[in-house]
Amino acid sequence: MAYVMNTKQQFIDIHVHGAAEYDTRTRRQDDILRIASIHGERGTAALVPTVYPASIEVMRDNMTAIQRAMSGQRAGATVLGVHLEGPFLNPERAGSLDGRSFLDPSLDVFDRIIDGFEDVVKIVTIAPELPGALKVIERIREKGILVHMGHSDASFEQAEEGRRAGATGITHLFNAMRGFHHREPGLAGFGLMDEDTYVEIIADMAHLHPQSLKMLFDMKSPDKIILISDSVKGPGWGQGPIRGPGGVLQGSGITLSDGVKNLISLGVPPERAVMFASENPKKYLGITSLA
Repeated sequence: MAYVMNTKQQFIDIHVHGAAEYDTRTRRQDDILRIASIHGERGTAALVPTVYPASIEVMRDNMTAIQRAMSGQRAGATVLGVHLEGPFLNPERAGSLDGRSFLDPSLDVFDRIIDGFEDVVKIVTIAPELPGALKVIERIREKGILVHMGHSDASFEQAEEGRRAGATGITHLFNAMRGFHHREPGLAGFGLMDEDTYVEIIADMAHLHPQSLKMLFDMKSPDKIILISDSVKGPGWGQGPIRGPGGVLQGSGITLSDGVKNLISLGVPPERAVMFASENPKKYLGITSLA
C-alpha cells in the first residue's frame, strides 16, 4: 500500500539553493520568495536558503535578498534564515562549486561577511582542516550560529578537532569530502561514527547509492539524520538530480517530499523518513513552532 503524505507534517529544508529557474545567487528578494513558493507548493513548510561561496560583496548581496524576503513574506515555505555554504572551503573538494571563489579562513573576513546579518545566519559550512578554520569555528559558535563541516579533505582527526572547536553537523555526507578508507576514515567516517554530530543526507537516488543510505541508517542514530534537498535551479527541475557539463552532479531537482518518498521506497519506515525531514531539523534549529 502506498504511503500517503500527511498535510500536517512540517518539512524543514536546511540546505536549499533554488528551484526551477530561481536560485540564491541574486540580489532580488522576489527570487527568494519564488523559491519559497515553489518548495511550499510541494510540501515544504520552511527552508533555510543556502548562499554559494563568492566574494564578500556578492555573499552580502545574496544575504540581503534573503533578509528582505523574510520581512516581506506572505506565502510559501517560511524563510527561516541563511545557510552560508562557504566561503571557507577546500578547493580540493569543491564538488560542483567554483573553487576559485573560496577564501582562506579569517576572523576578519568572517566578521565582514556576517556584519549586520548575525540574527539571520543559522548555519555556516566550513572545511575544518584549513589553516585558521578552528578559530573561525569558535567565533561562529560564539555568535550562536551552527557550524557544519563540508567541502573538506579533513582526516578523521581533523574532523574531531572541528567538532571540539564547536562544529555541530556535516554538510551533505559523503559528497564533496574525503571518502572513507579503512586506514583513514576521514570526515565521512567521522560523520558515521560520532554520536553527537548531525549529518545532512540527499535522497535523490543519485548523490548517495541506496546501499550507502542503508549503511548510514544502520550505523547512525536516527535522531541525528537530517534530510535535505540541496535543490538547485536547472533544466528538468522537479524530475531528479540536476547535472552540468559531462554529467557532473550540481545538486538535486527535488523537494523534501520527494526525498521522503524515495526513502520509503527503500524500506525506511514512513515515520522515520518523515522524522528526518521534520522533527530532526526542527530540533536542530531550536524551533518551537512554525506559523
